[in-house]
Amino acid sequence: MWELARAHSMAWRLLTGYQLCRLCRKLQPALKINPSSACVTYGTDSQSNKENKRTVEKLCECSVDVRKIRRLKGWVLLEEETYIEEIANILKELGANKTVIASILERCPEAIVCSPAAVNTKRKLWQMVCKNEAELVQLIERFPESFFTVKDQENQKLNVQFFQELGLKNVVISRFLTTASSIFHNPVENNKQMIRVLQESYLNLGGTEANAKVWLLKLLSQNPFIVLNSPTAVDEILKFLQGQGFTDSEVLQLLSKLKGFLFQLQPGSIQNSISFTETTFECTDHDLRQLVVKCPALLYYPASVLEERIQALLKEGISIAQIRESPMVLELTPQIIQYRIRKLNSLGYRIKDGHLASLNGTKKEFEANFSKMQAKQGRPLFNPVASLKVEE
Repeated sequence: MWELARAHSMAWRLLTGYQLCRLCRKLQPALKINPSSACVTYGTDSQSNKENKRTVEKLCECSVDVRKIRRLKGWVLLEEETYIEEIANILKELGANKTVIASILERCPEAIVCSPAAVNTKRKLWQMVCKNEAELVQLIERFPESFFTVKDQENQKLNVQFFQELGLKNVVISRFLTTASSIFHNPVENNKQMIRVLQESYLNLGGTEANAKVWLLKLLSQNPFIVLNSPTAVDEILKFLQGQGFTDSEVLQLLSKLKGFLFQLQPGSIQNSISFTETTFECTDHDLRQLVVKCPALLYYPASVLEERIQALLKEGISIAQIRESPMVLELTPQIIQYRIRKLNSLGYRIKDGHLASLNGTKKEFEANFSKMQAKQGRPLFNPVASLKVEE
C-alpha cells in the first residue's frame, strides 16, 4: 500500500512540476531532465527558455531552414525582439532575391537581431566602396557575418575615409571590410600613427620619397593587419636586425618580402632561427645574411620547423649544398615536397641530381612548369610541316 501511495505522489509531482522540499517542507519547482543533453537541470517552463514562435513563423515565411539555425545558433530563436521582415526588406531593396535572402539568414541568423537603423548605416558604409548595389549584395552573400557586425560604425566610417585618402582603391578596401574587418574597429588615430611609423621607417632605411607611397600601399594590400602592430614592436624588430649586422637595404628587403609579418616576430625566435641556419649551413655572417635575404622564411619559421623540413629533404636524397643553393625550398611543407618530387619522378626527372628550382613556387606556378616539362617530353619526333601519308 505504501509503495502505491508513493507512486501516486511521484505522478502528482511530475504532472504539476512541483515537489516537496525536504528542508523547508514547501513546494518547489521540480527537477527536469533534458533528454537532448542527458543532464538534470533545475528550472521552470518560463517563456525565456522557449523559442519565439513569431520569429520561427517569419523565418519559415522567408523559406529559411529553421533546423539549421537551431543547430548552429539556436539562441537567436529565443530572442524576444527580432527584425526579420525589416532585414529581409533591406536586402530586397538592394536587389537580393528570396533564395539569396534565405541563404544569408541561414548562415548569419544573428542578422535578425540587428536593428534596421544600424543595418542601414552599415549599408551606406559599404556602399562607399562598392560600385553598385549588385556588387554589395554579392559581398553580403559571401560575407554576411562581416556585414551584420554593426558596432563601432562611426569609427569604421572614419577608417574607410582614411584608407581612401591614403590612396587605396575601393576594391581593396572592400576586401579589407570582408576579410580584415578588425582593422576598421581599431581607432582611426592608431591606424594613422602606424602608417606614419611605416613611412618613416621606409625613409630611414634608405627608401625614397618618390617610392614611399607605392611601397606602403603594396604592403597594406598584402597584409592589412600590419596596422594592428604597435610602433614599439616595429622599432624593436628593426633595431634588432640592424644589431645582427643586416644593412638598411637588407632590412628593407626583408620587410617587403615578408609583407609586414616581420613585426609579428619576437627577437628571441629570430635569434634562434638565425643560430640554427648558421650552424646547419656552416656559413659566415655575410653568407648568412645573403641566405636570409634570399629566403626570409629562414627568419619567419621557428628552428624546429626548419629542421623538420631540412630532414624531409635529406630523406629524399637532397644535399645540404643543394638546399643552400636554393633555400626557397624551405618555404614548402614536407608533404608538398614529397608530392612534387613524385610528379617530377614520373617524368624521369631526378631532383637529387639536379637543381631544386623546379620544386619552388606556388601551386599554380609549379603546375604550369610541370605541364611545360611534360609537353616538352612528349613532343612528337617528326617534322610538323611535312605532309602526312595516309593509307587509303
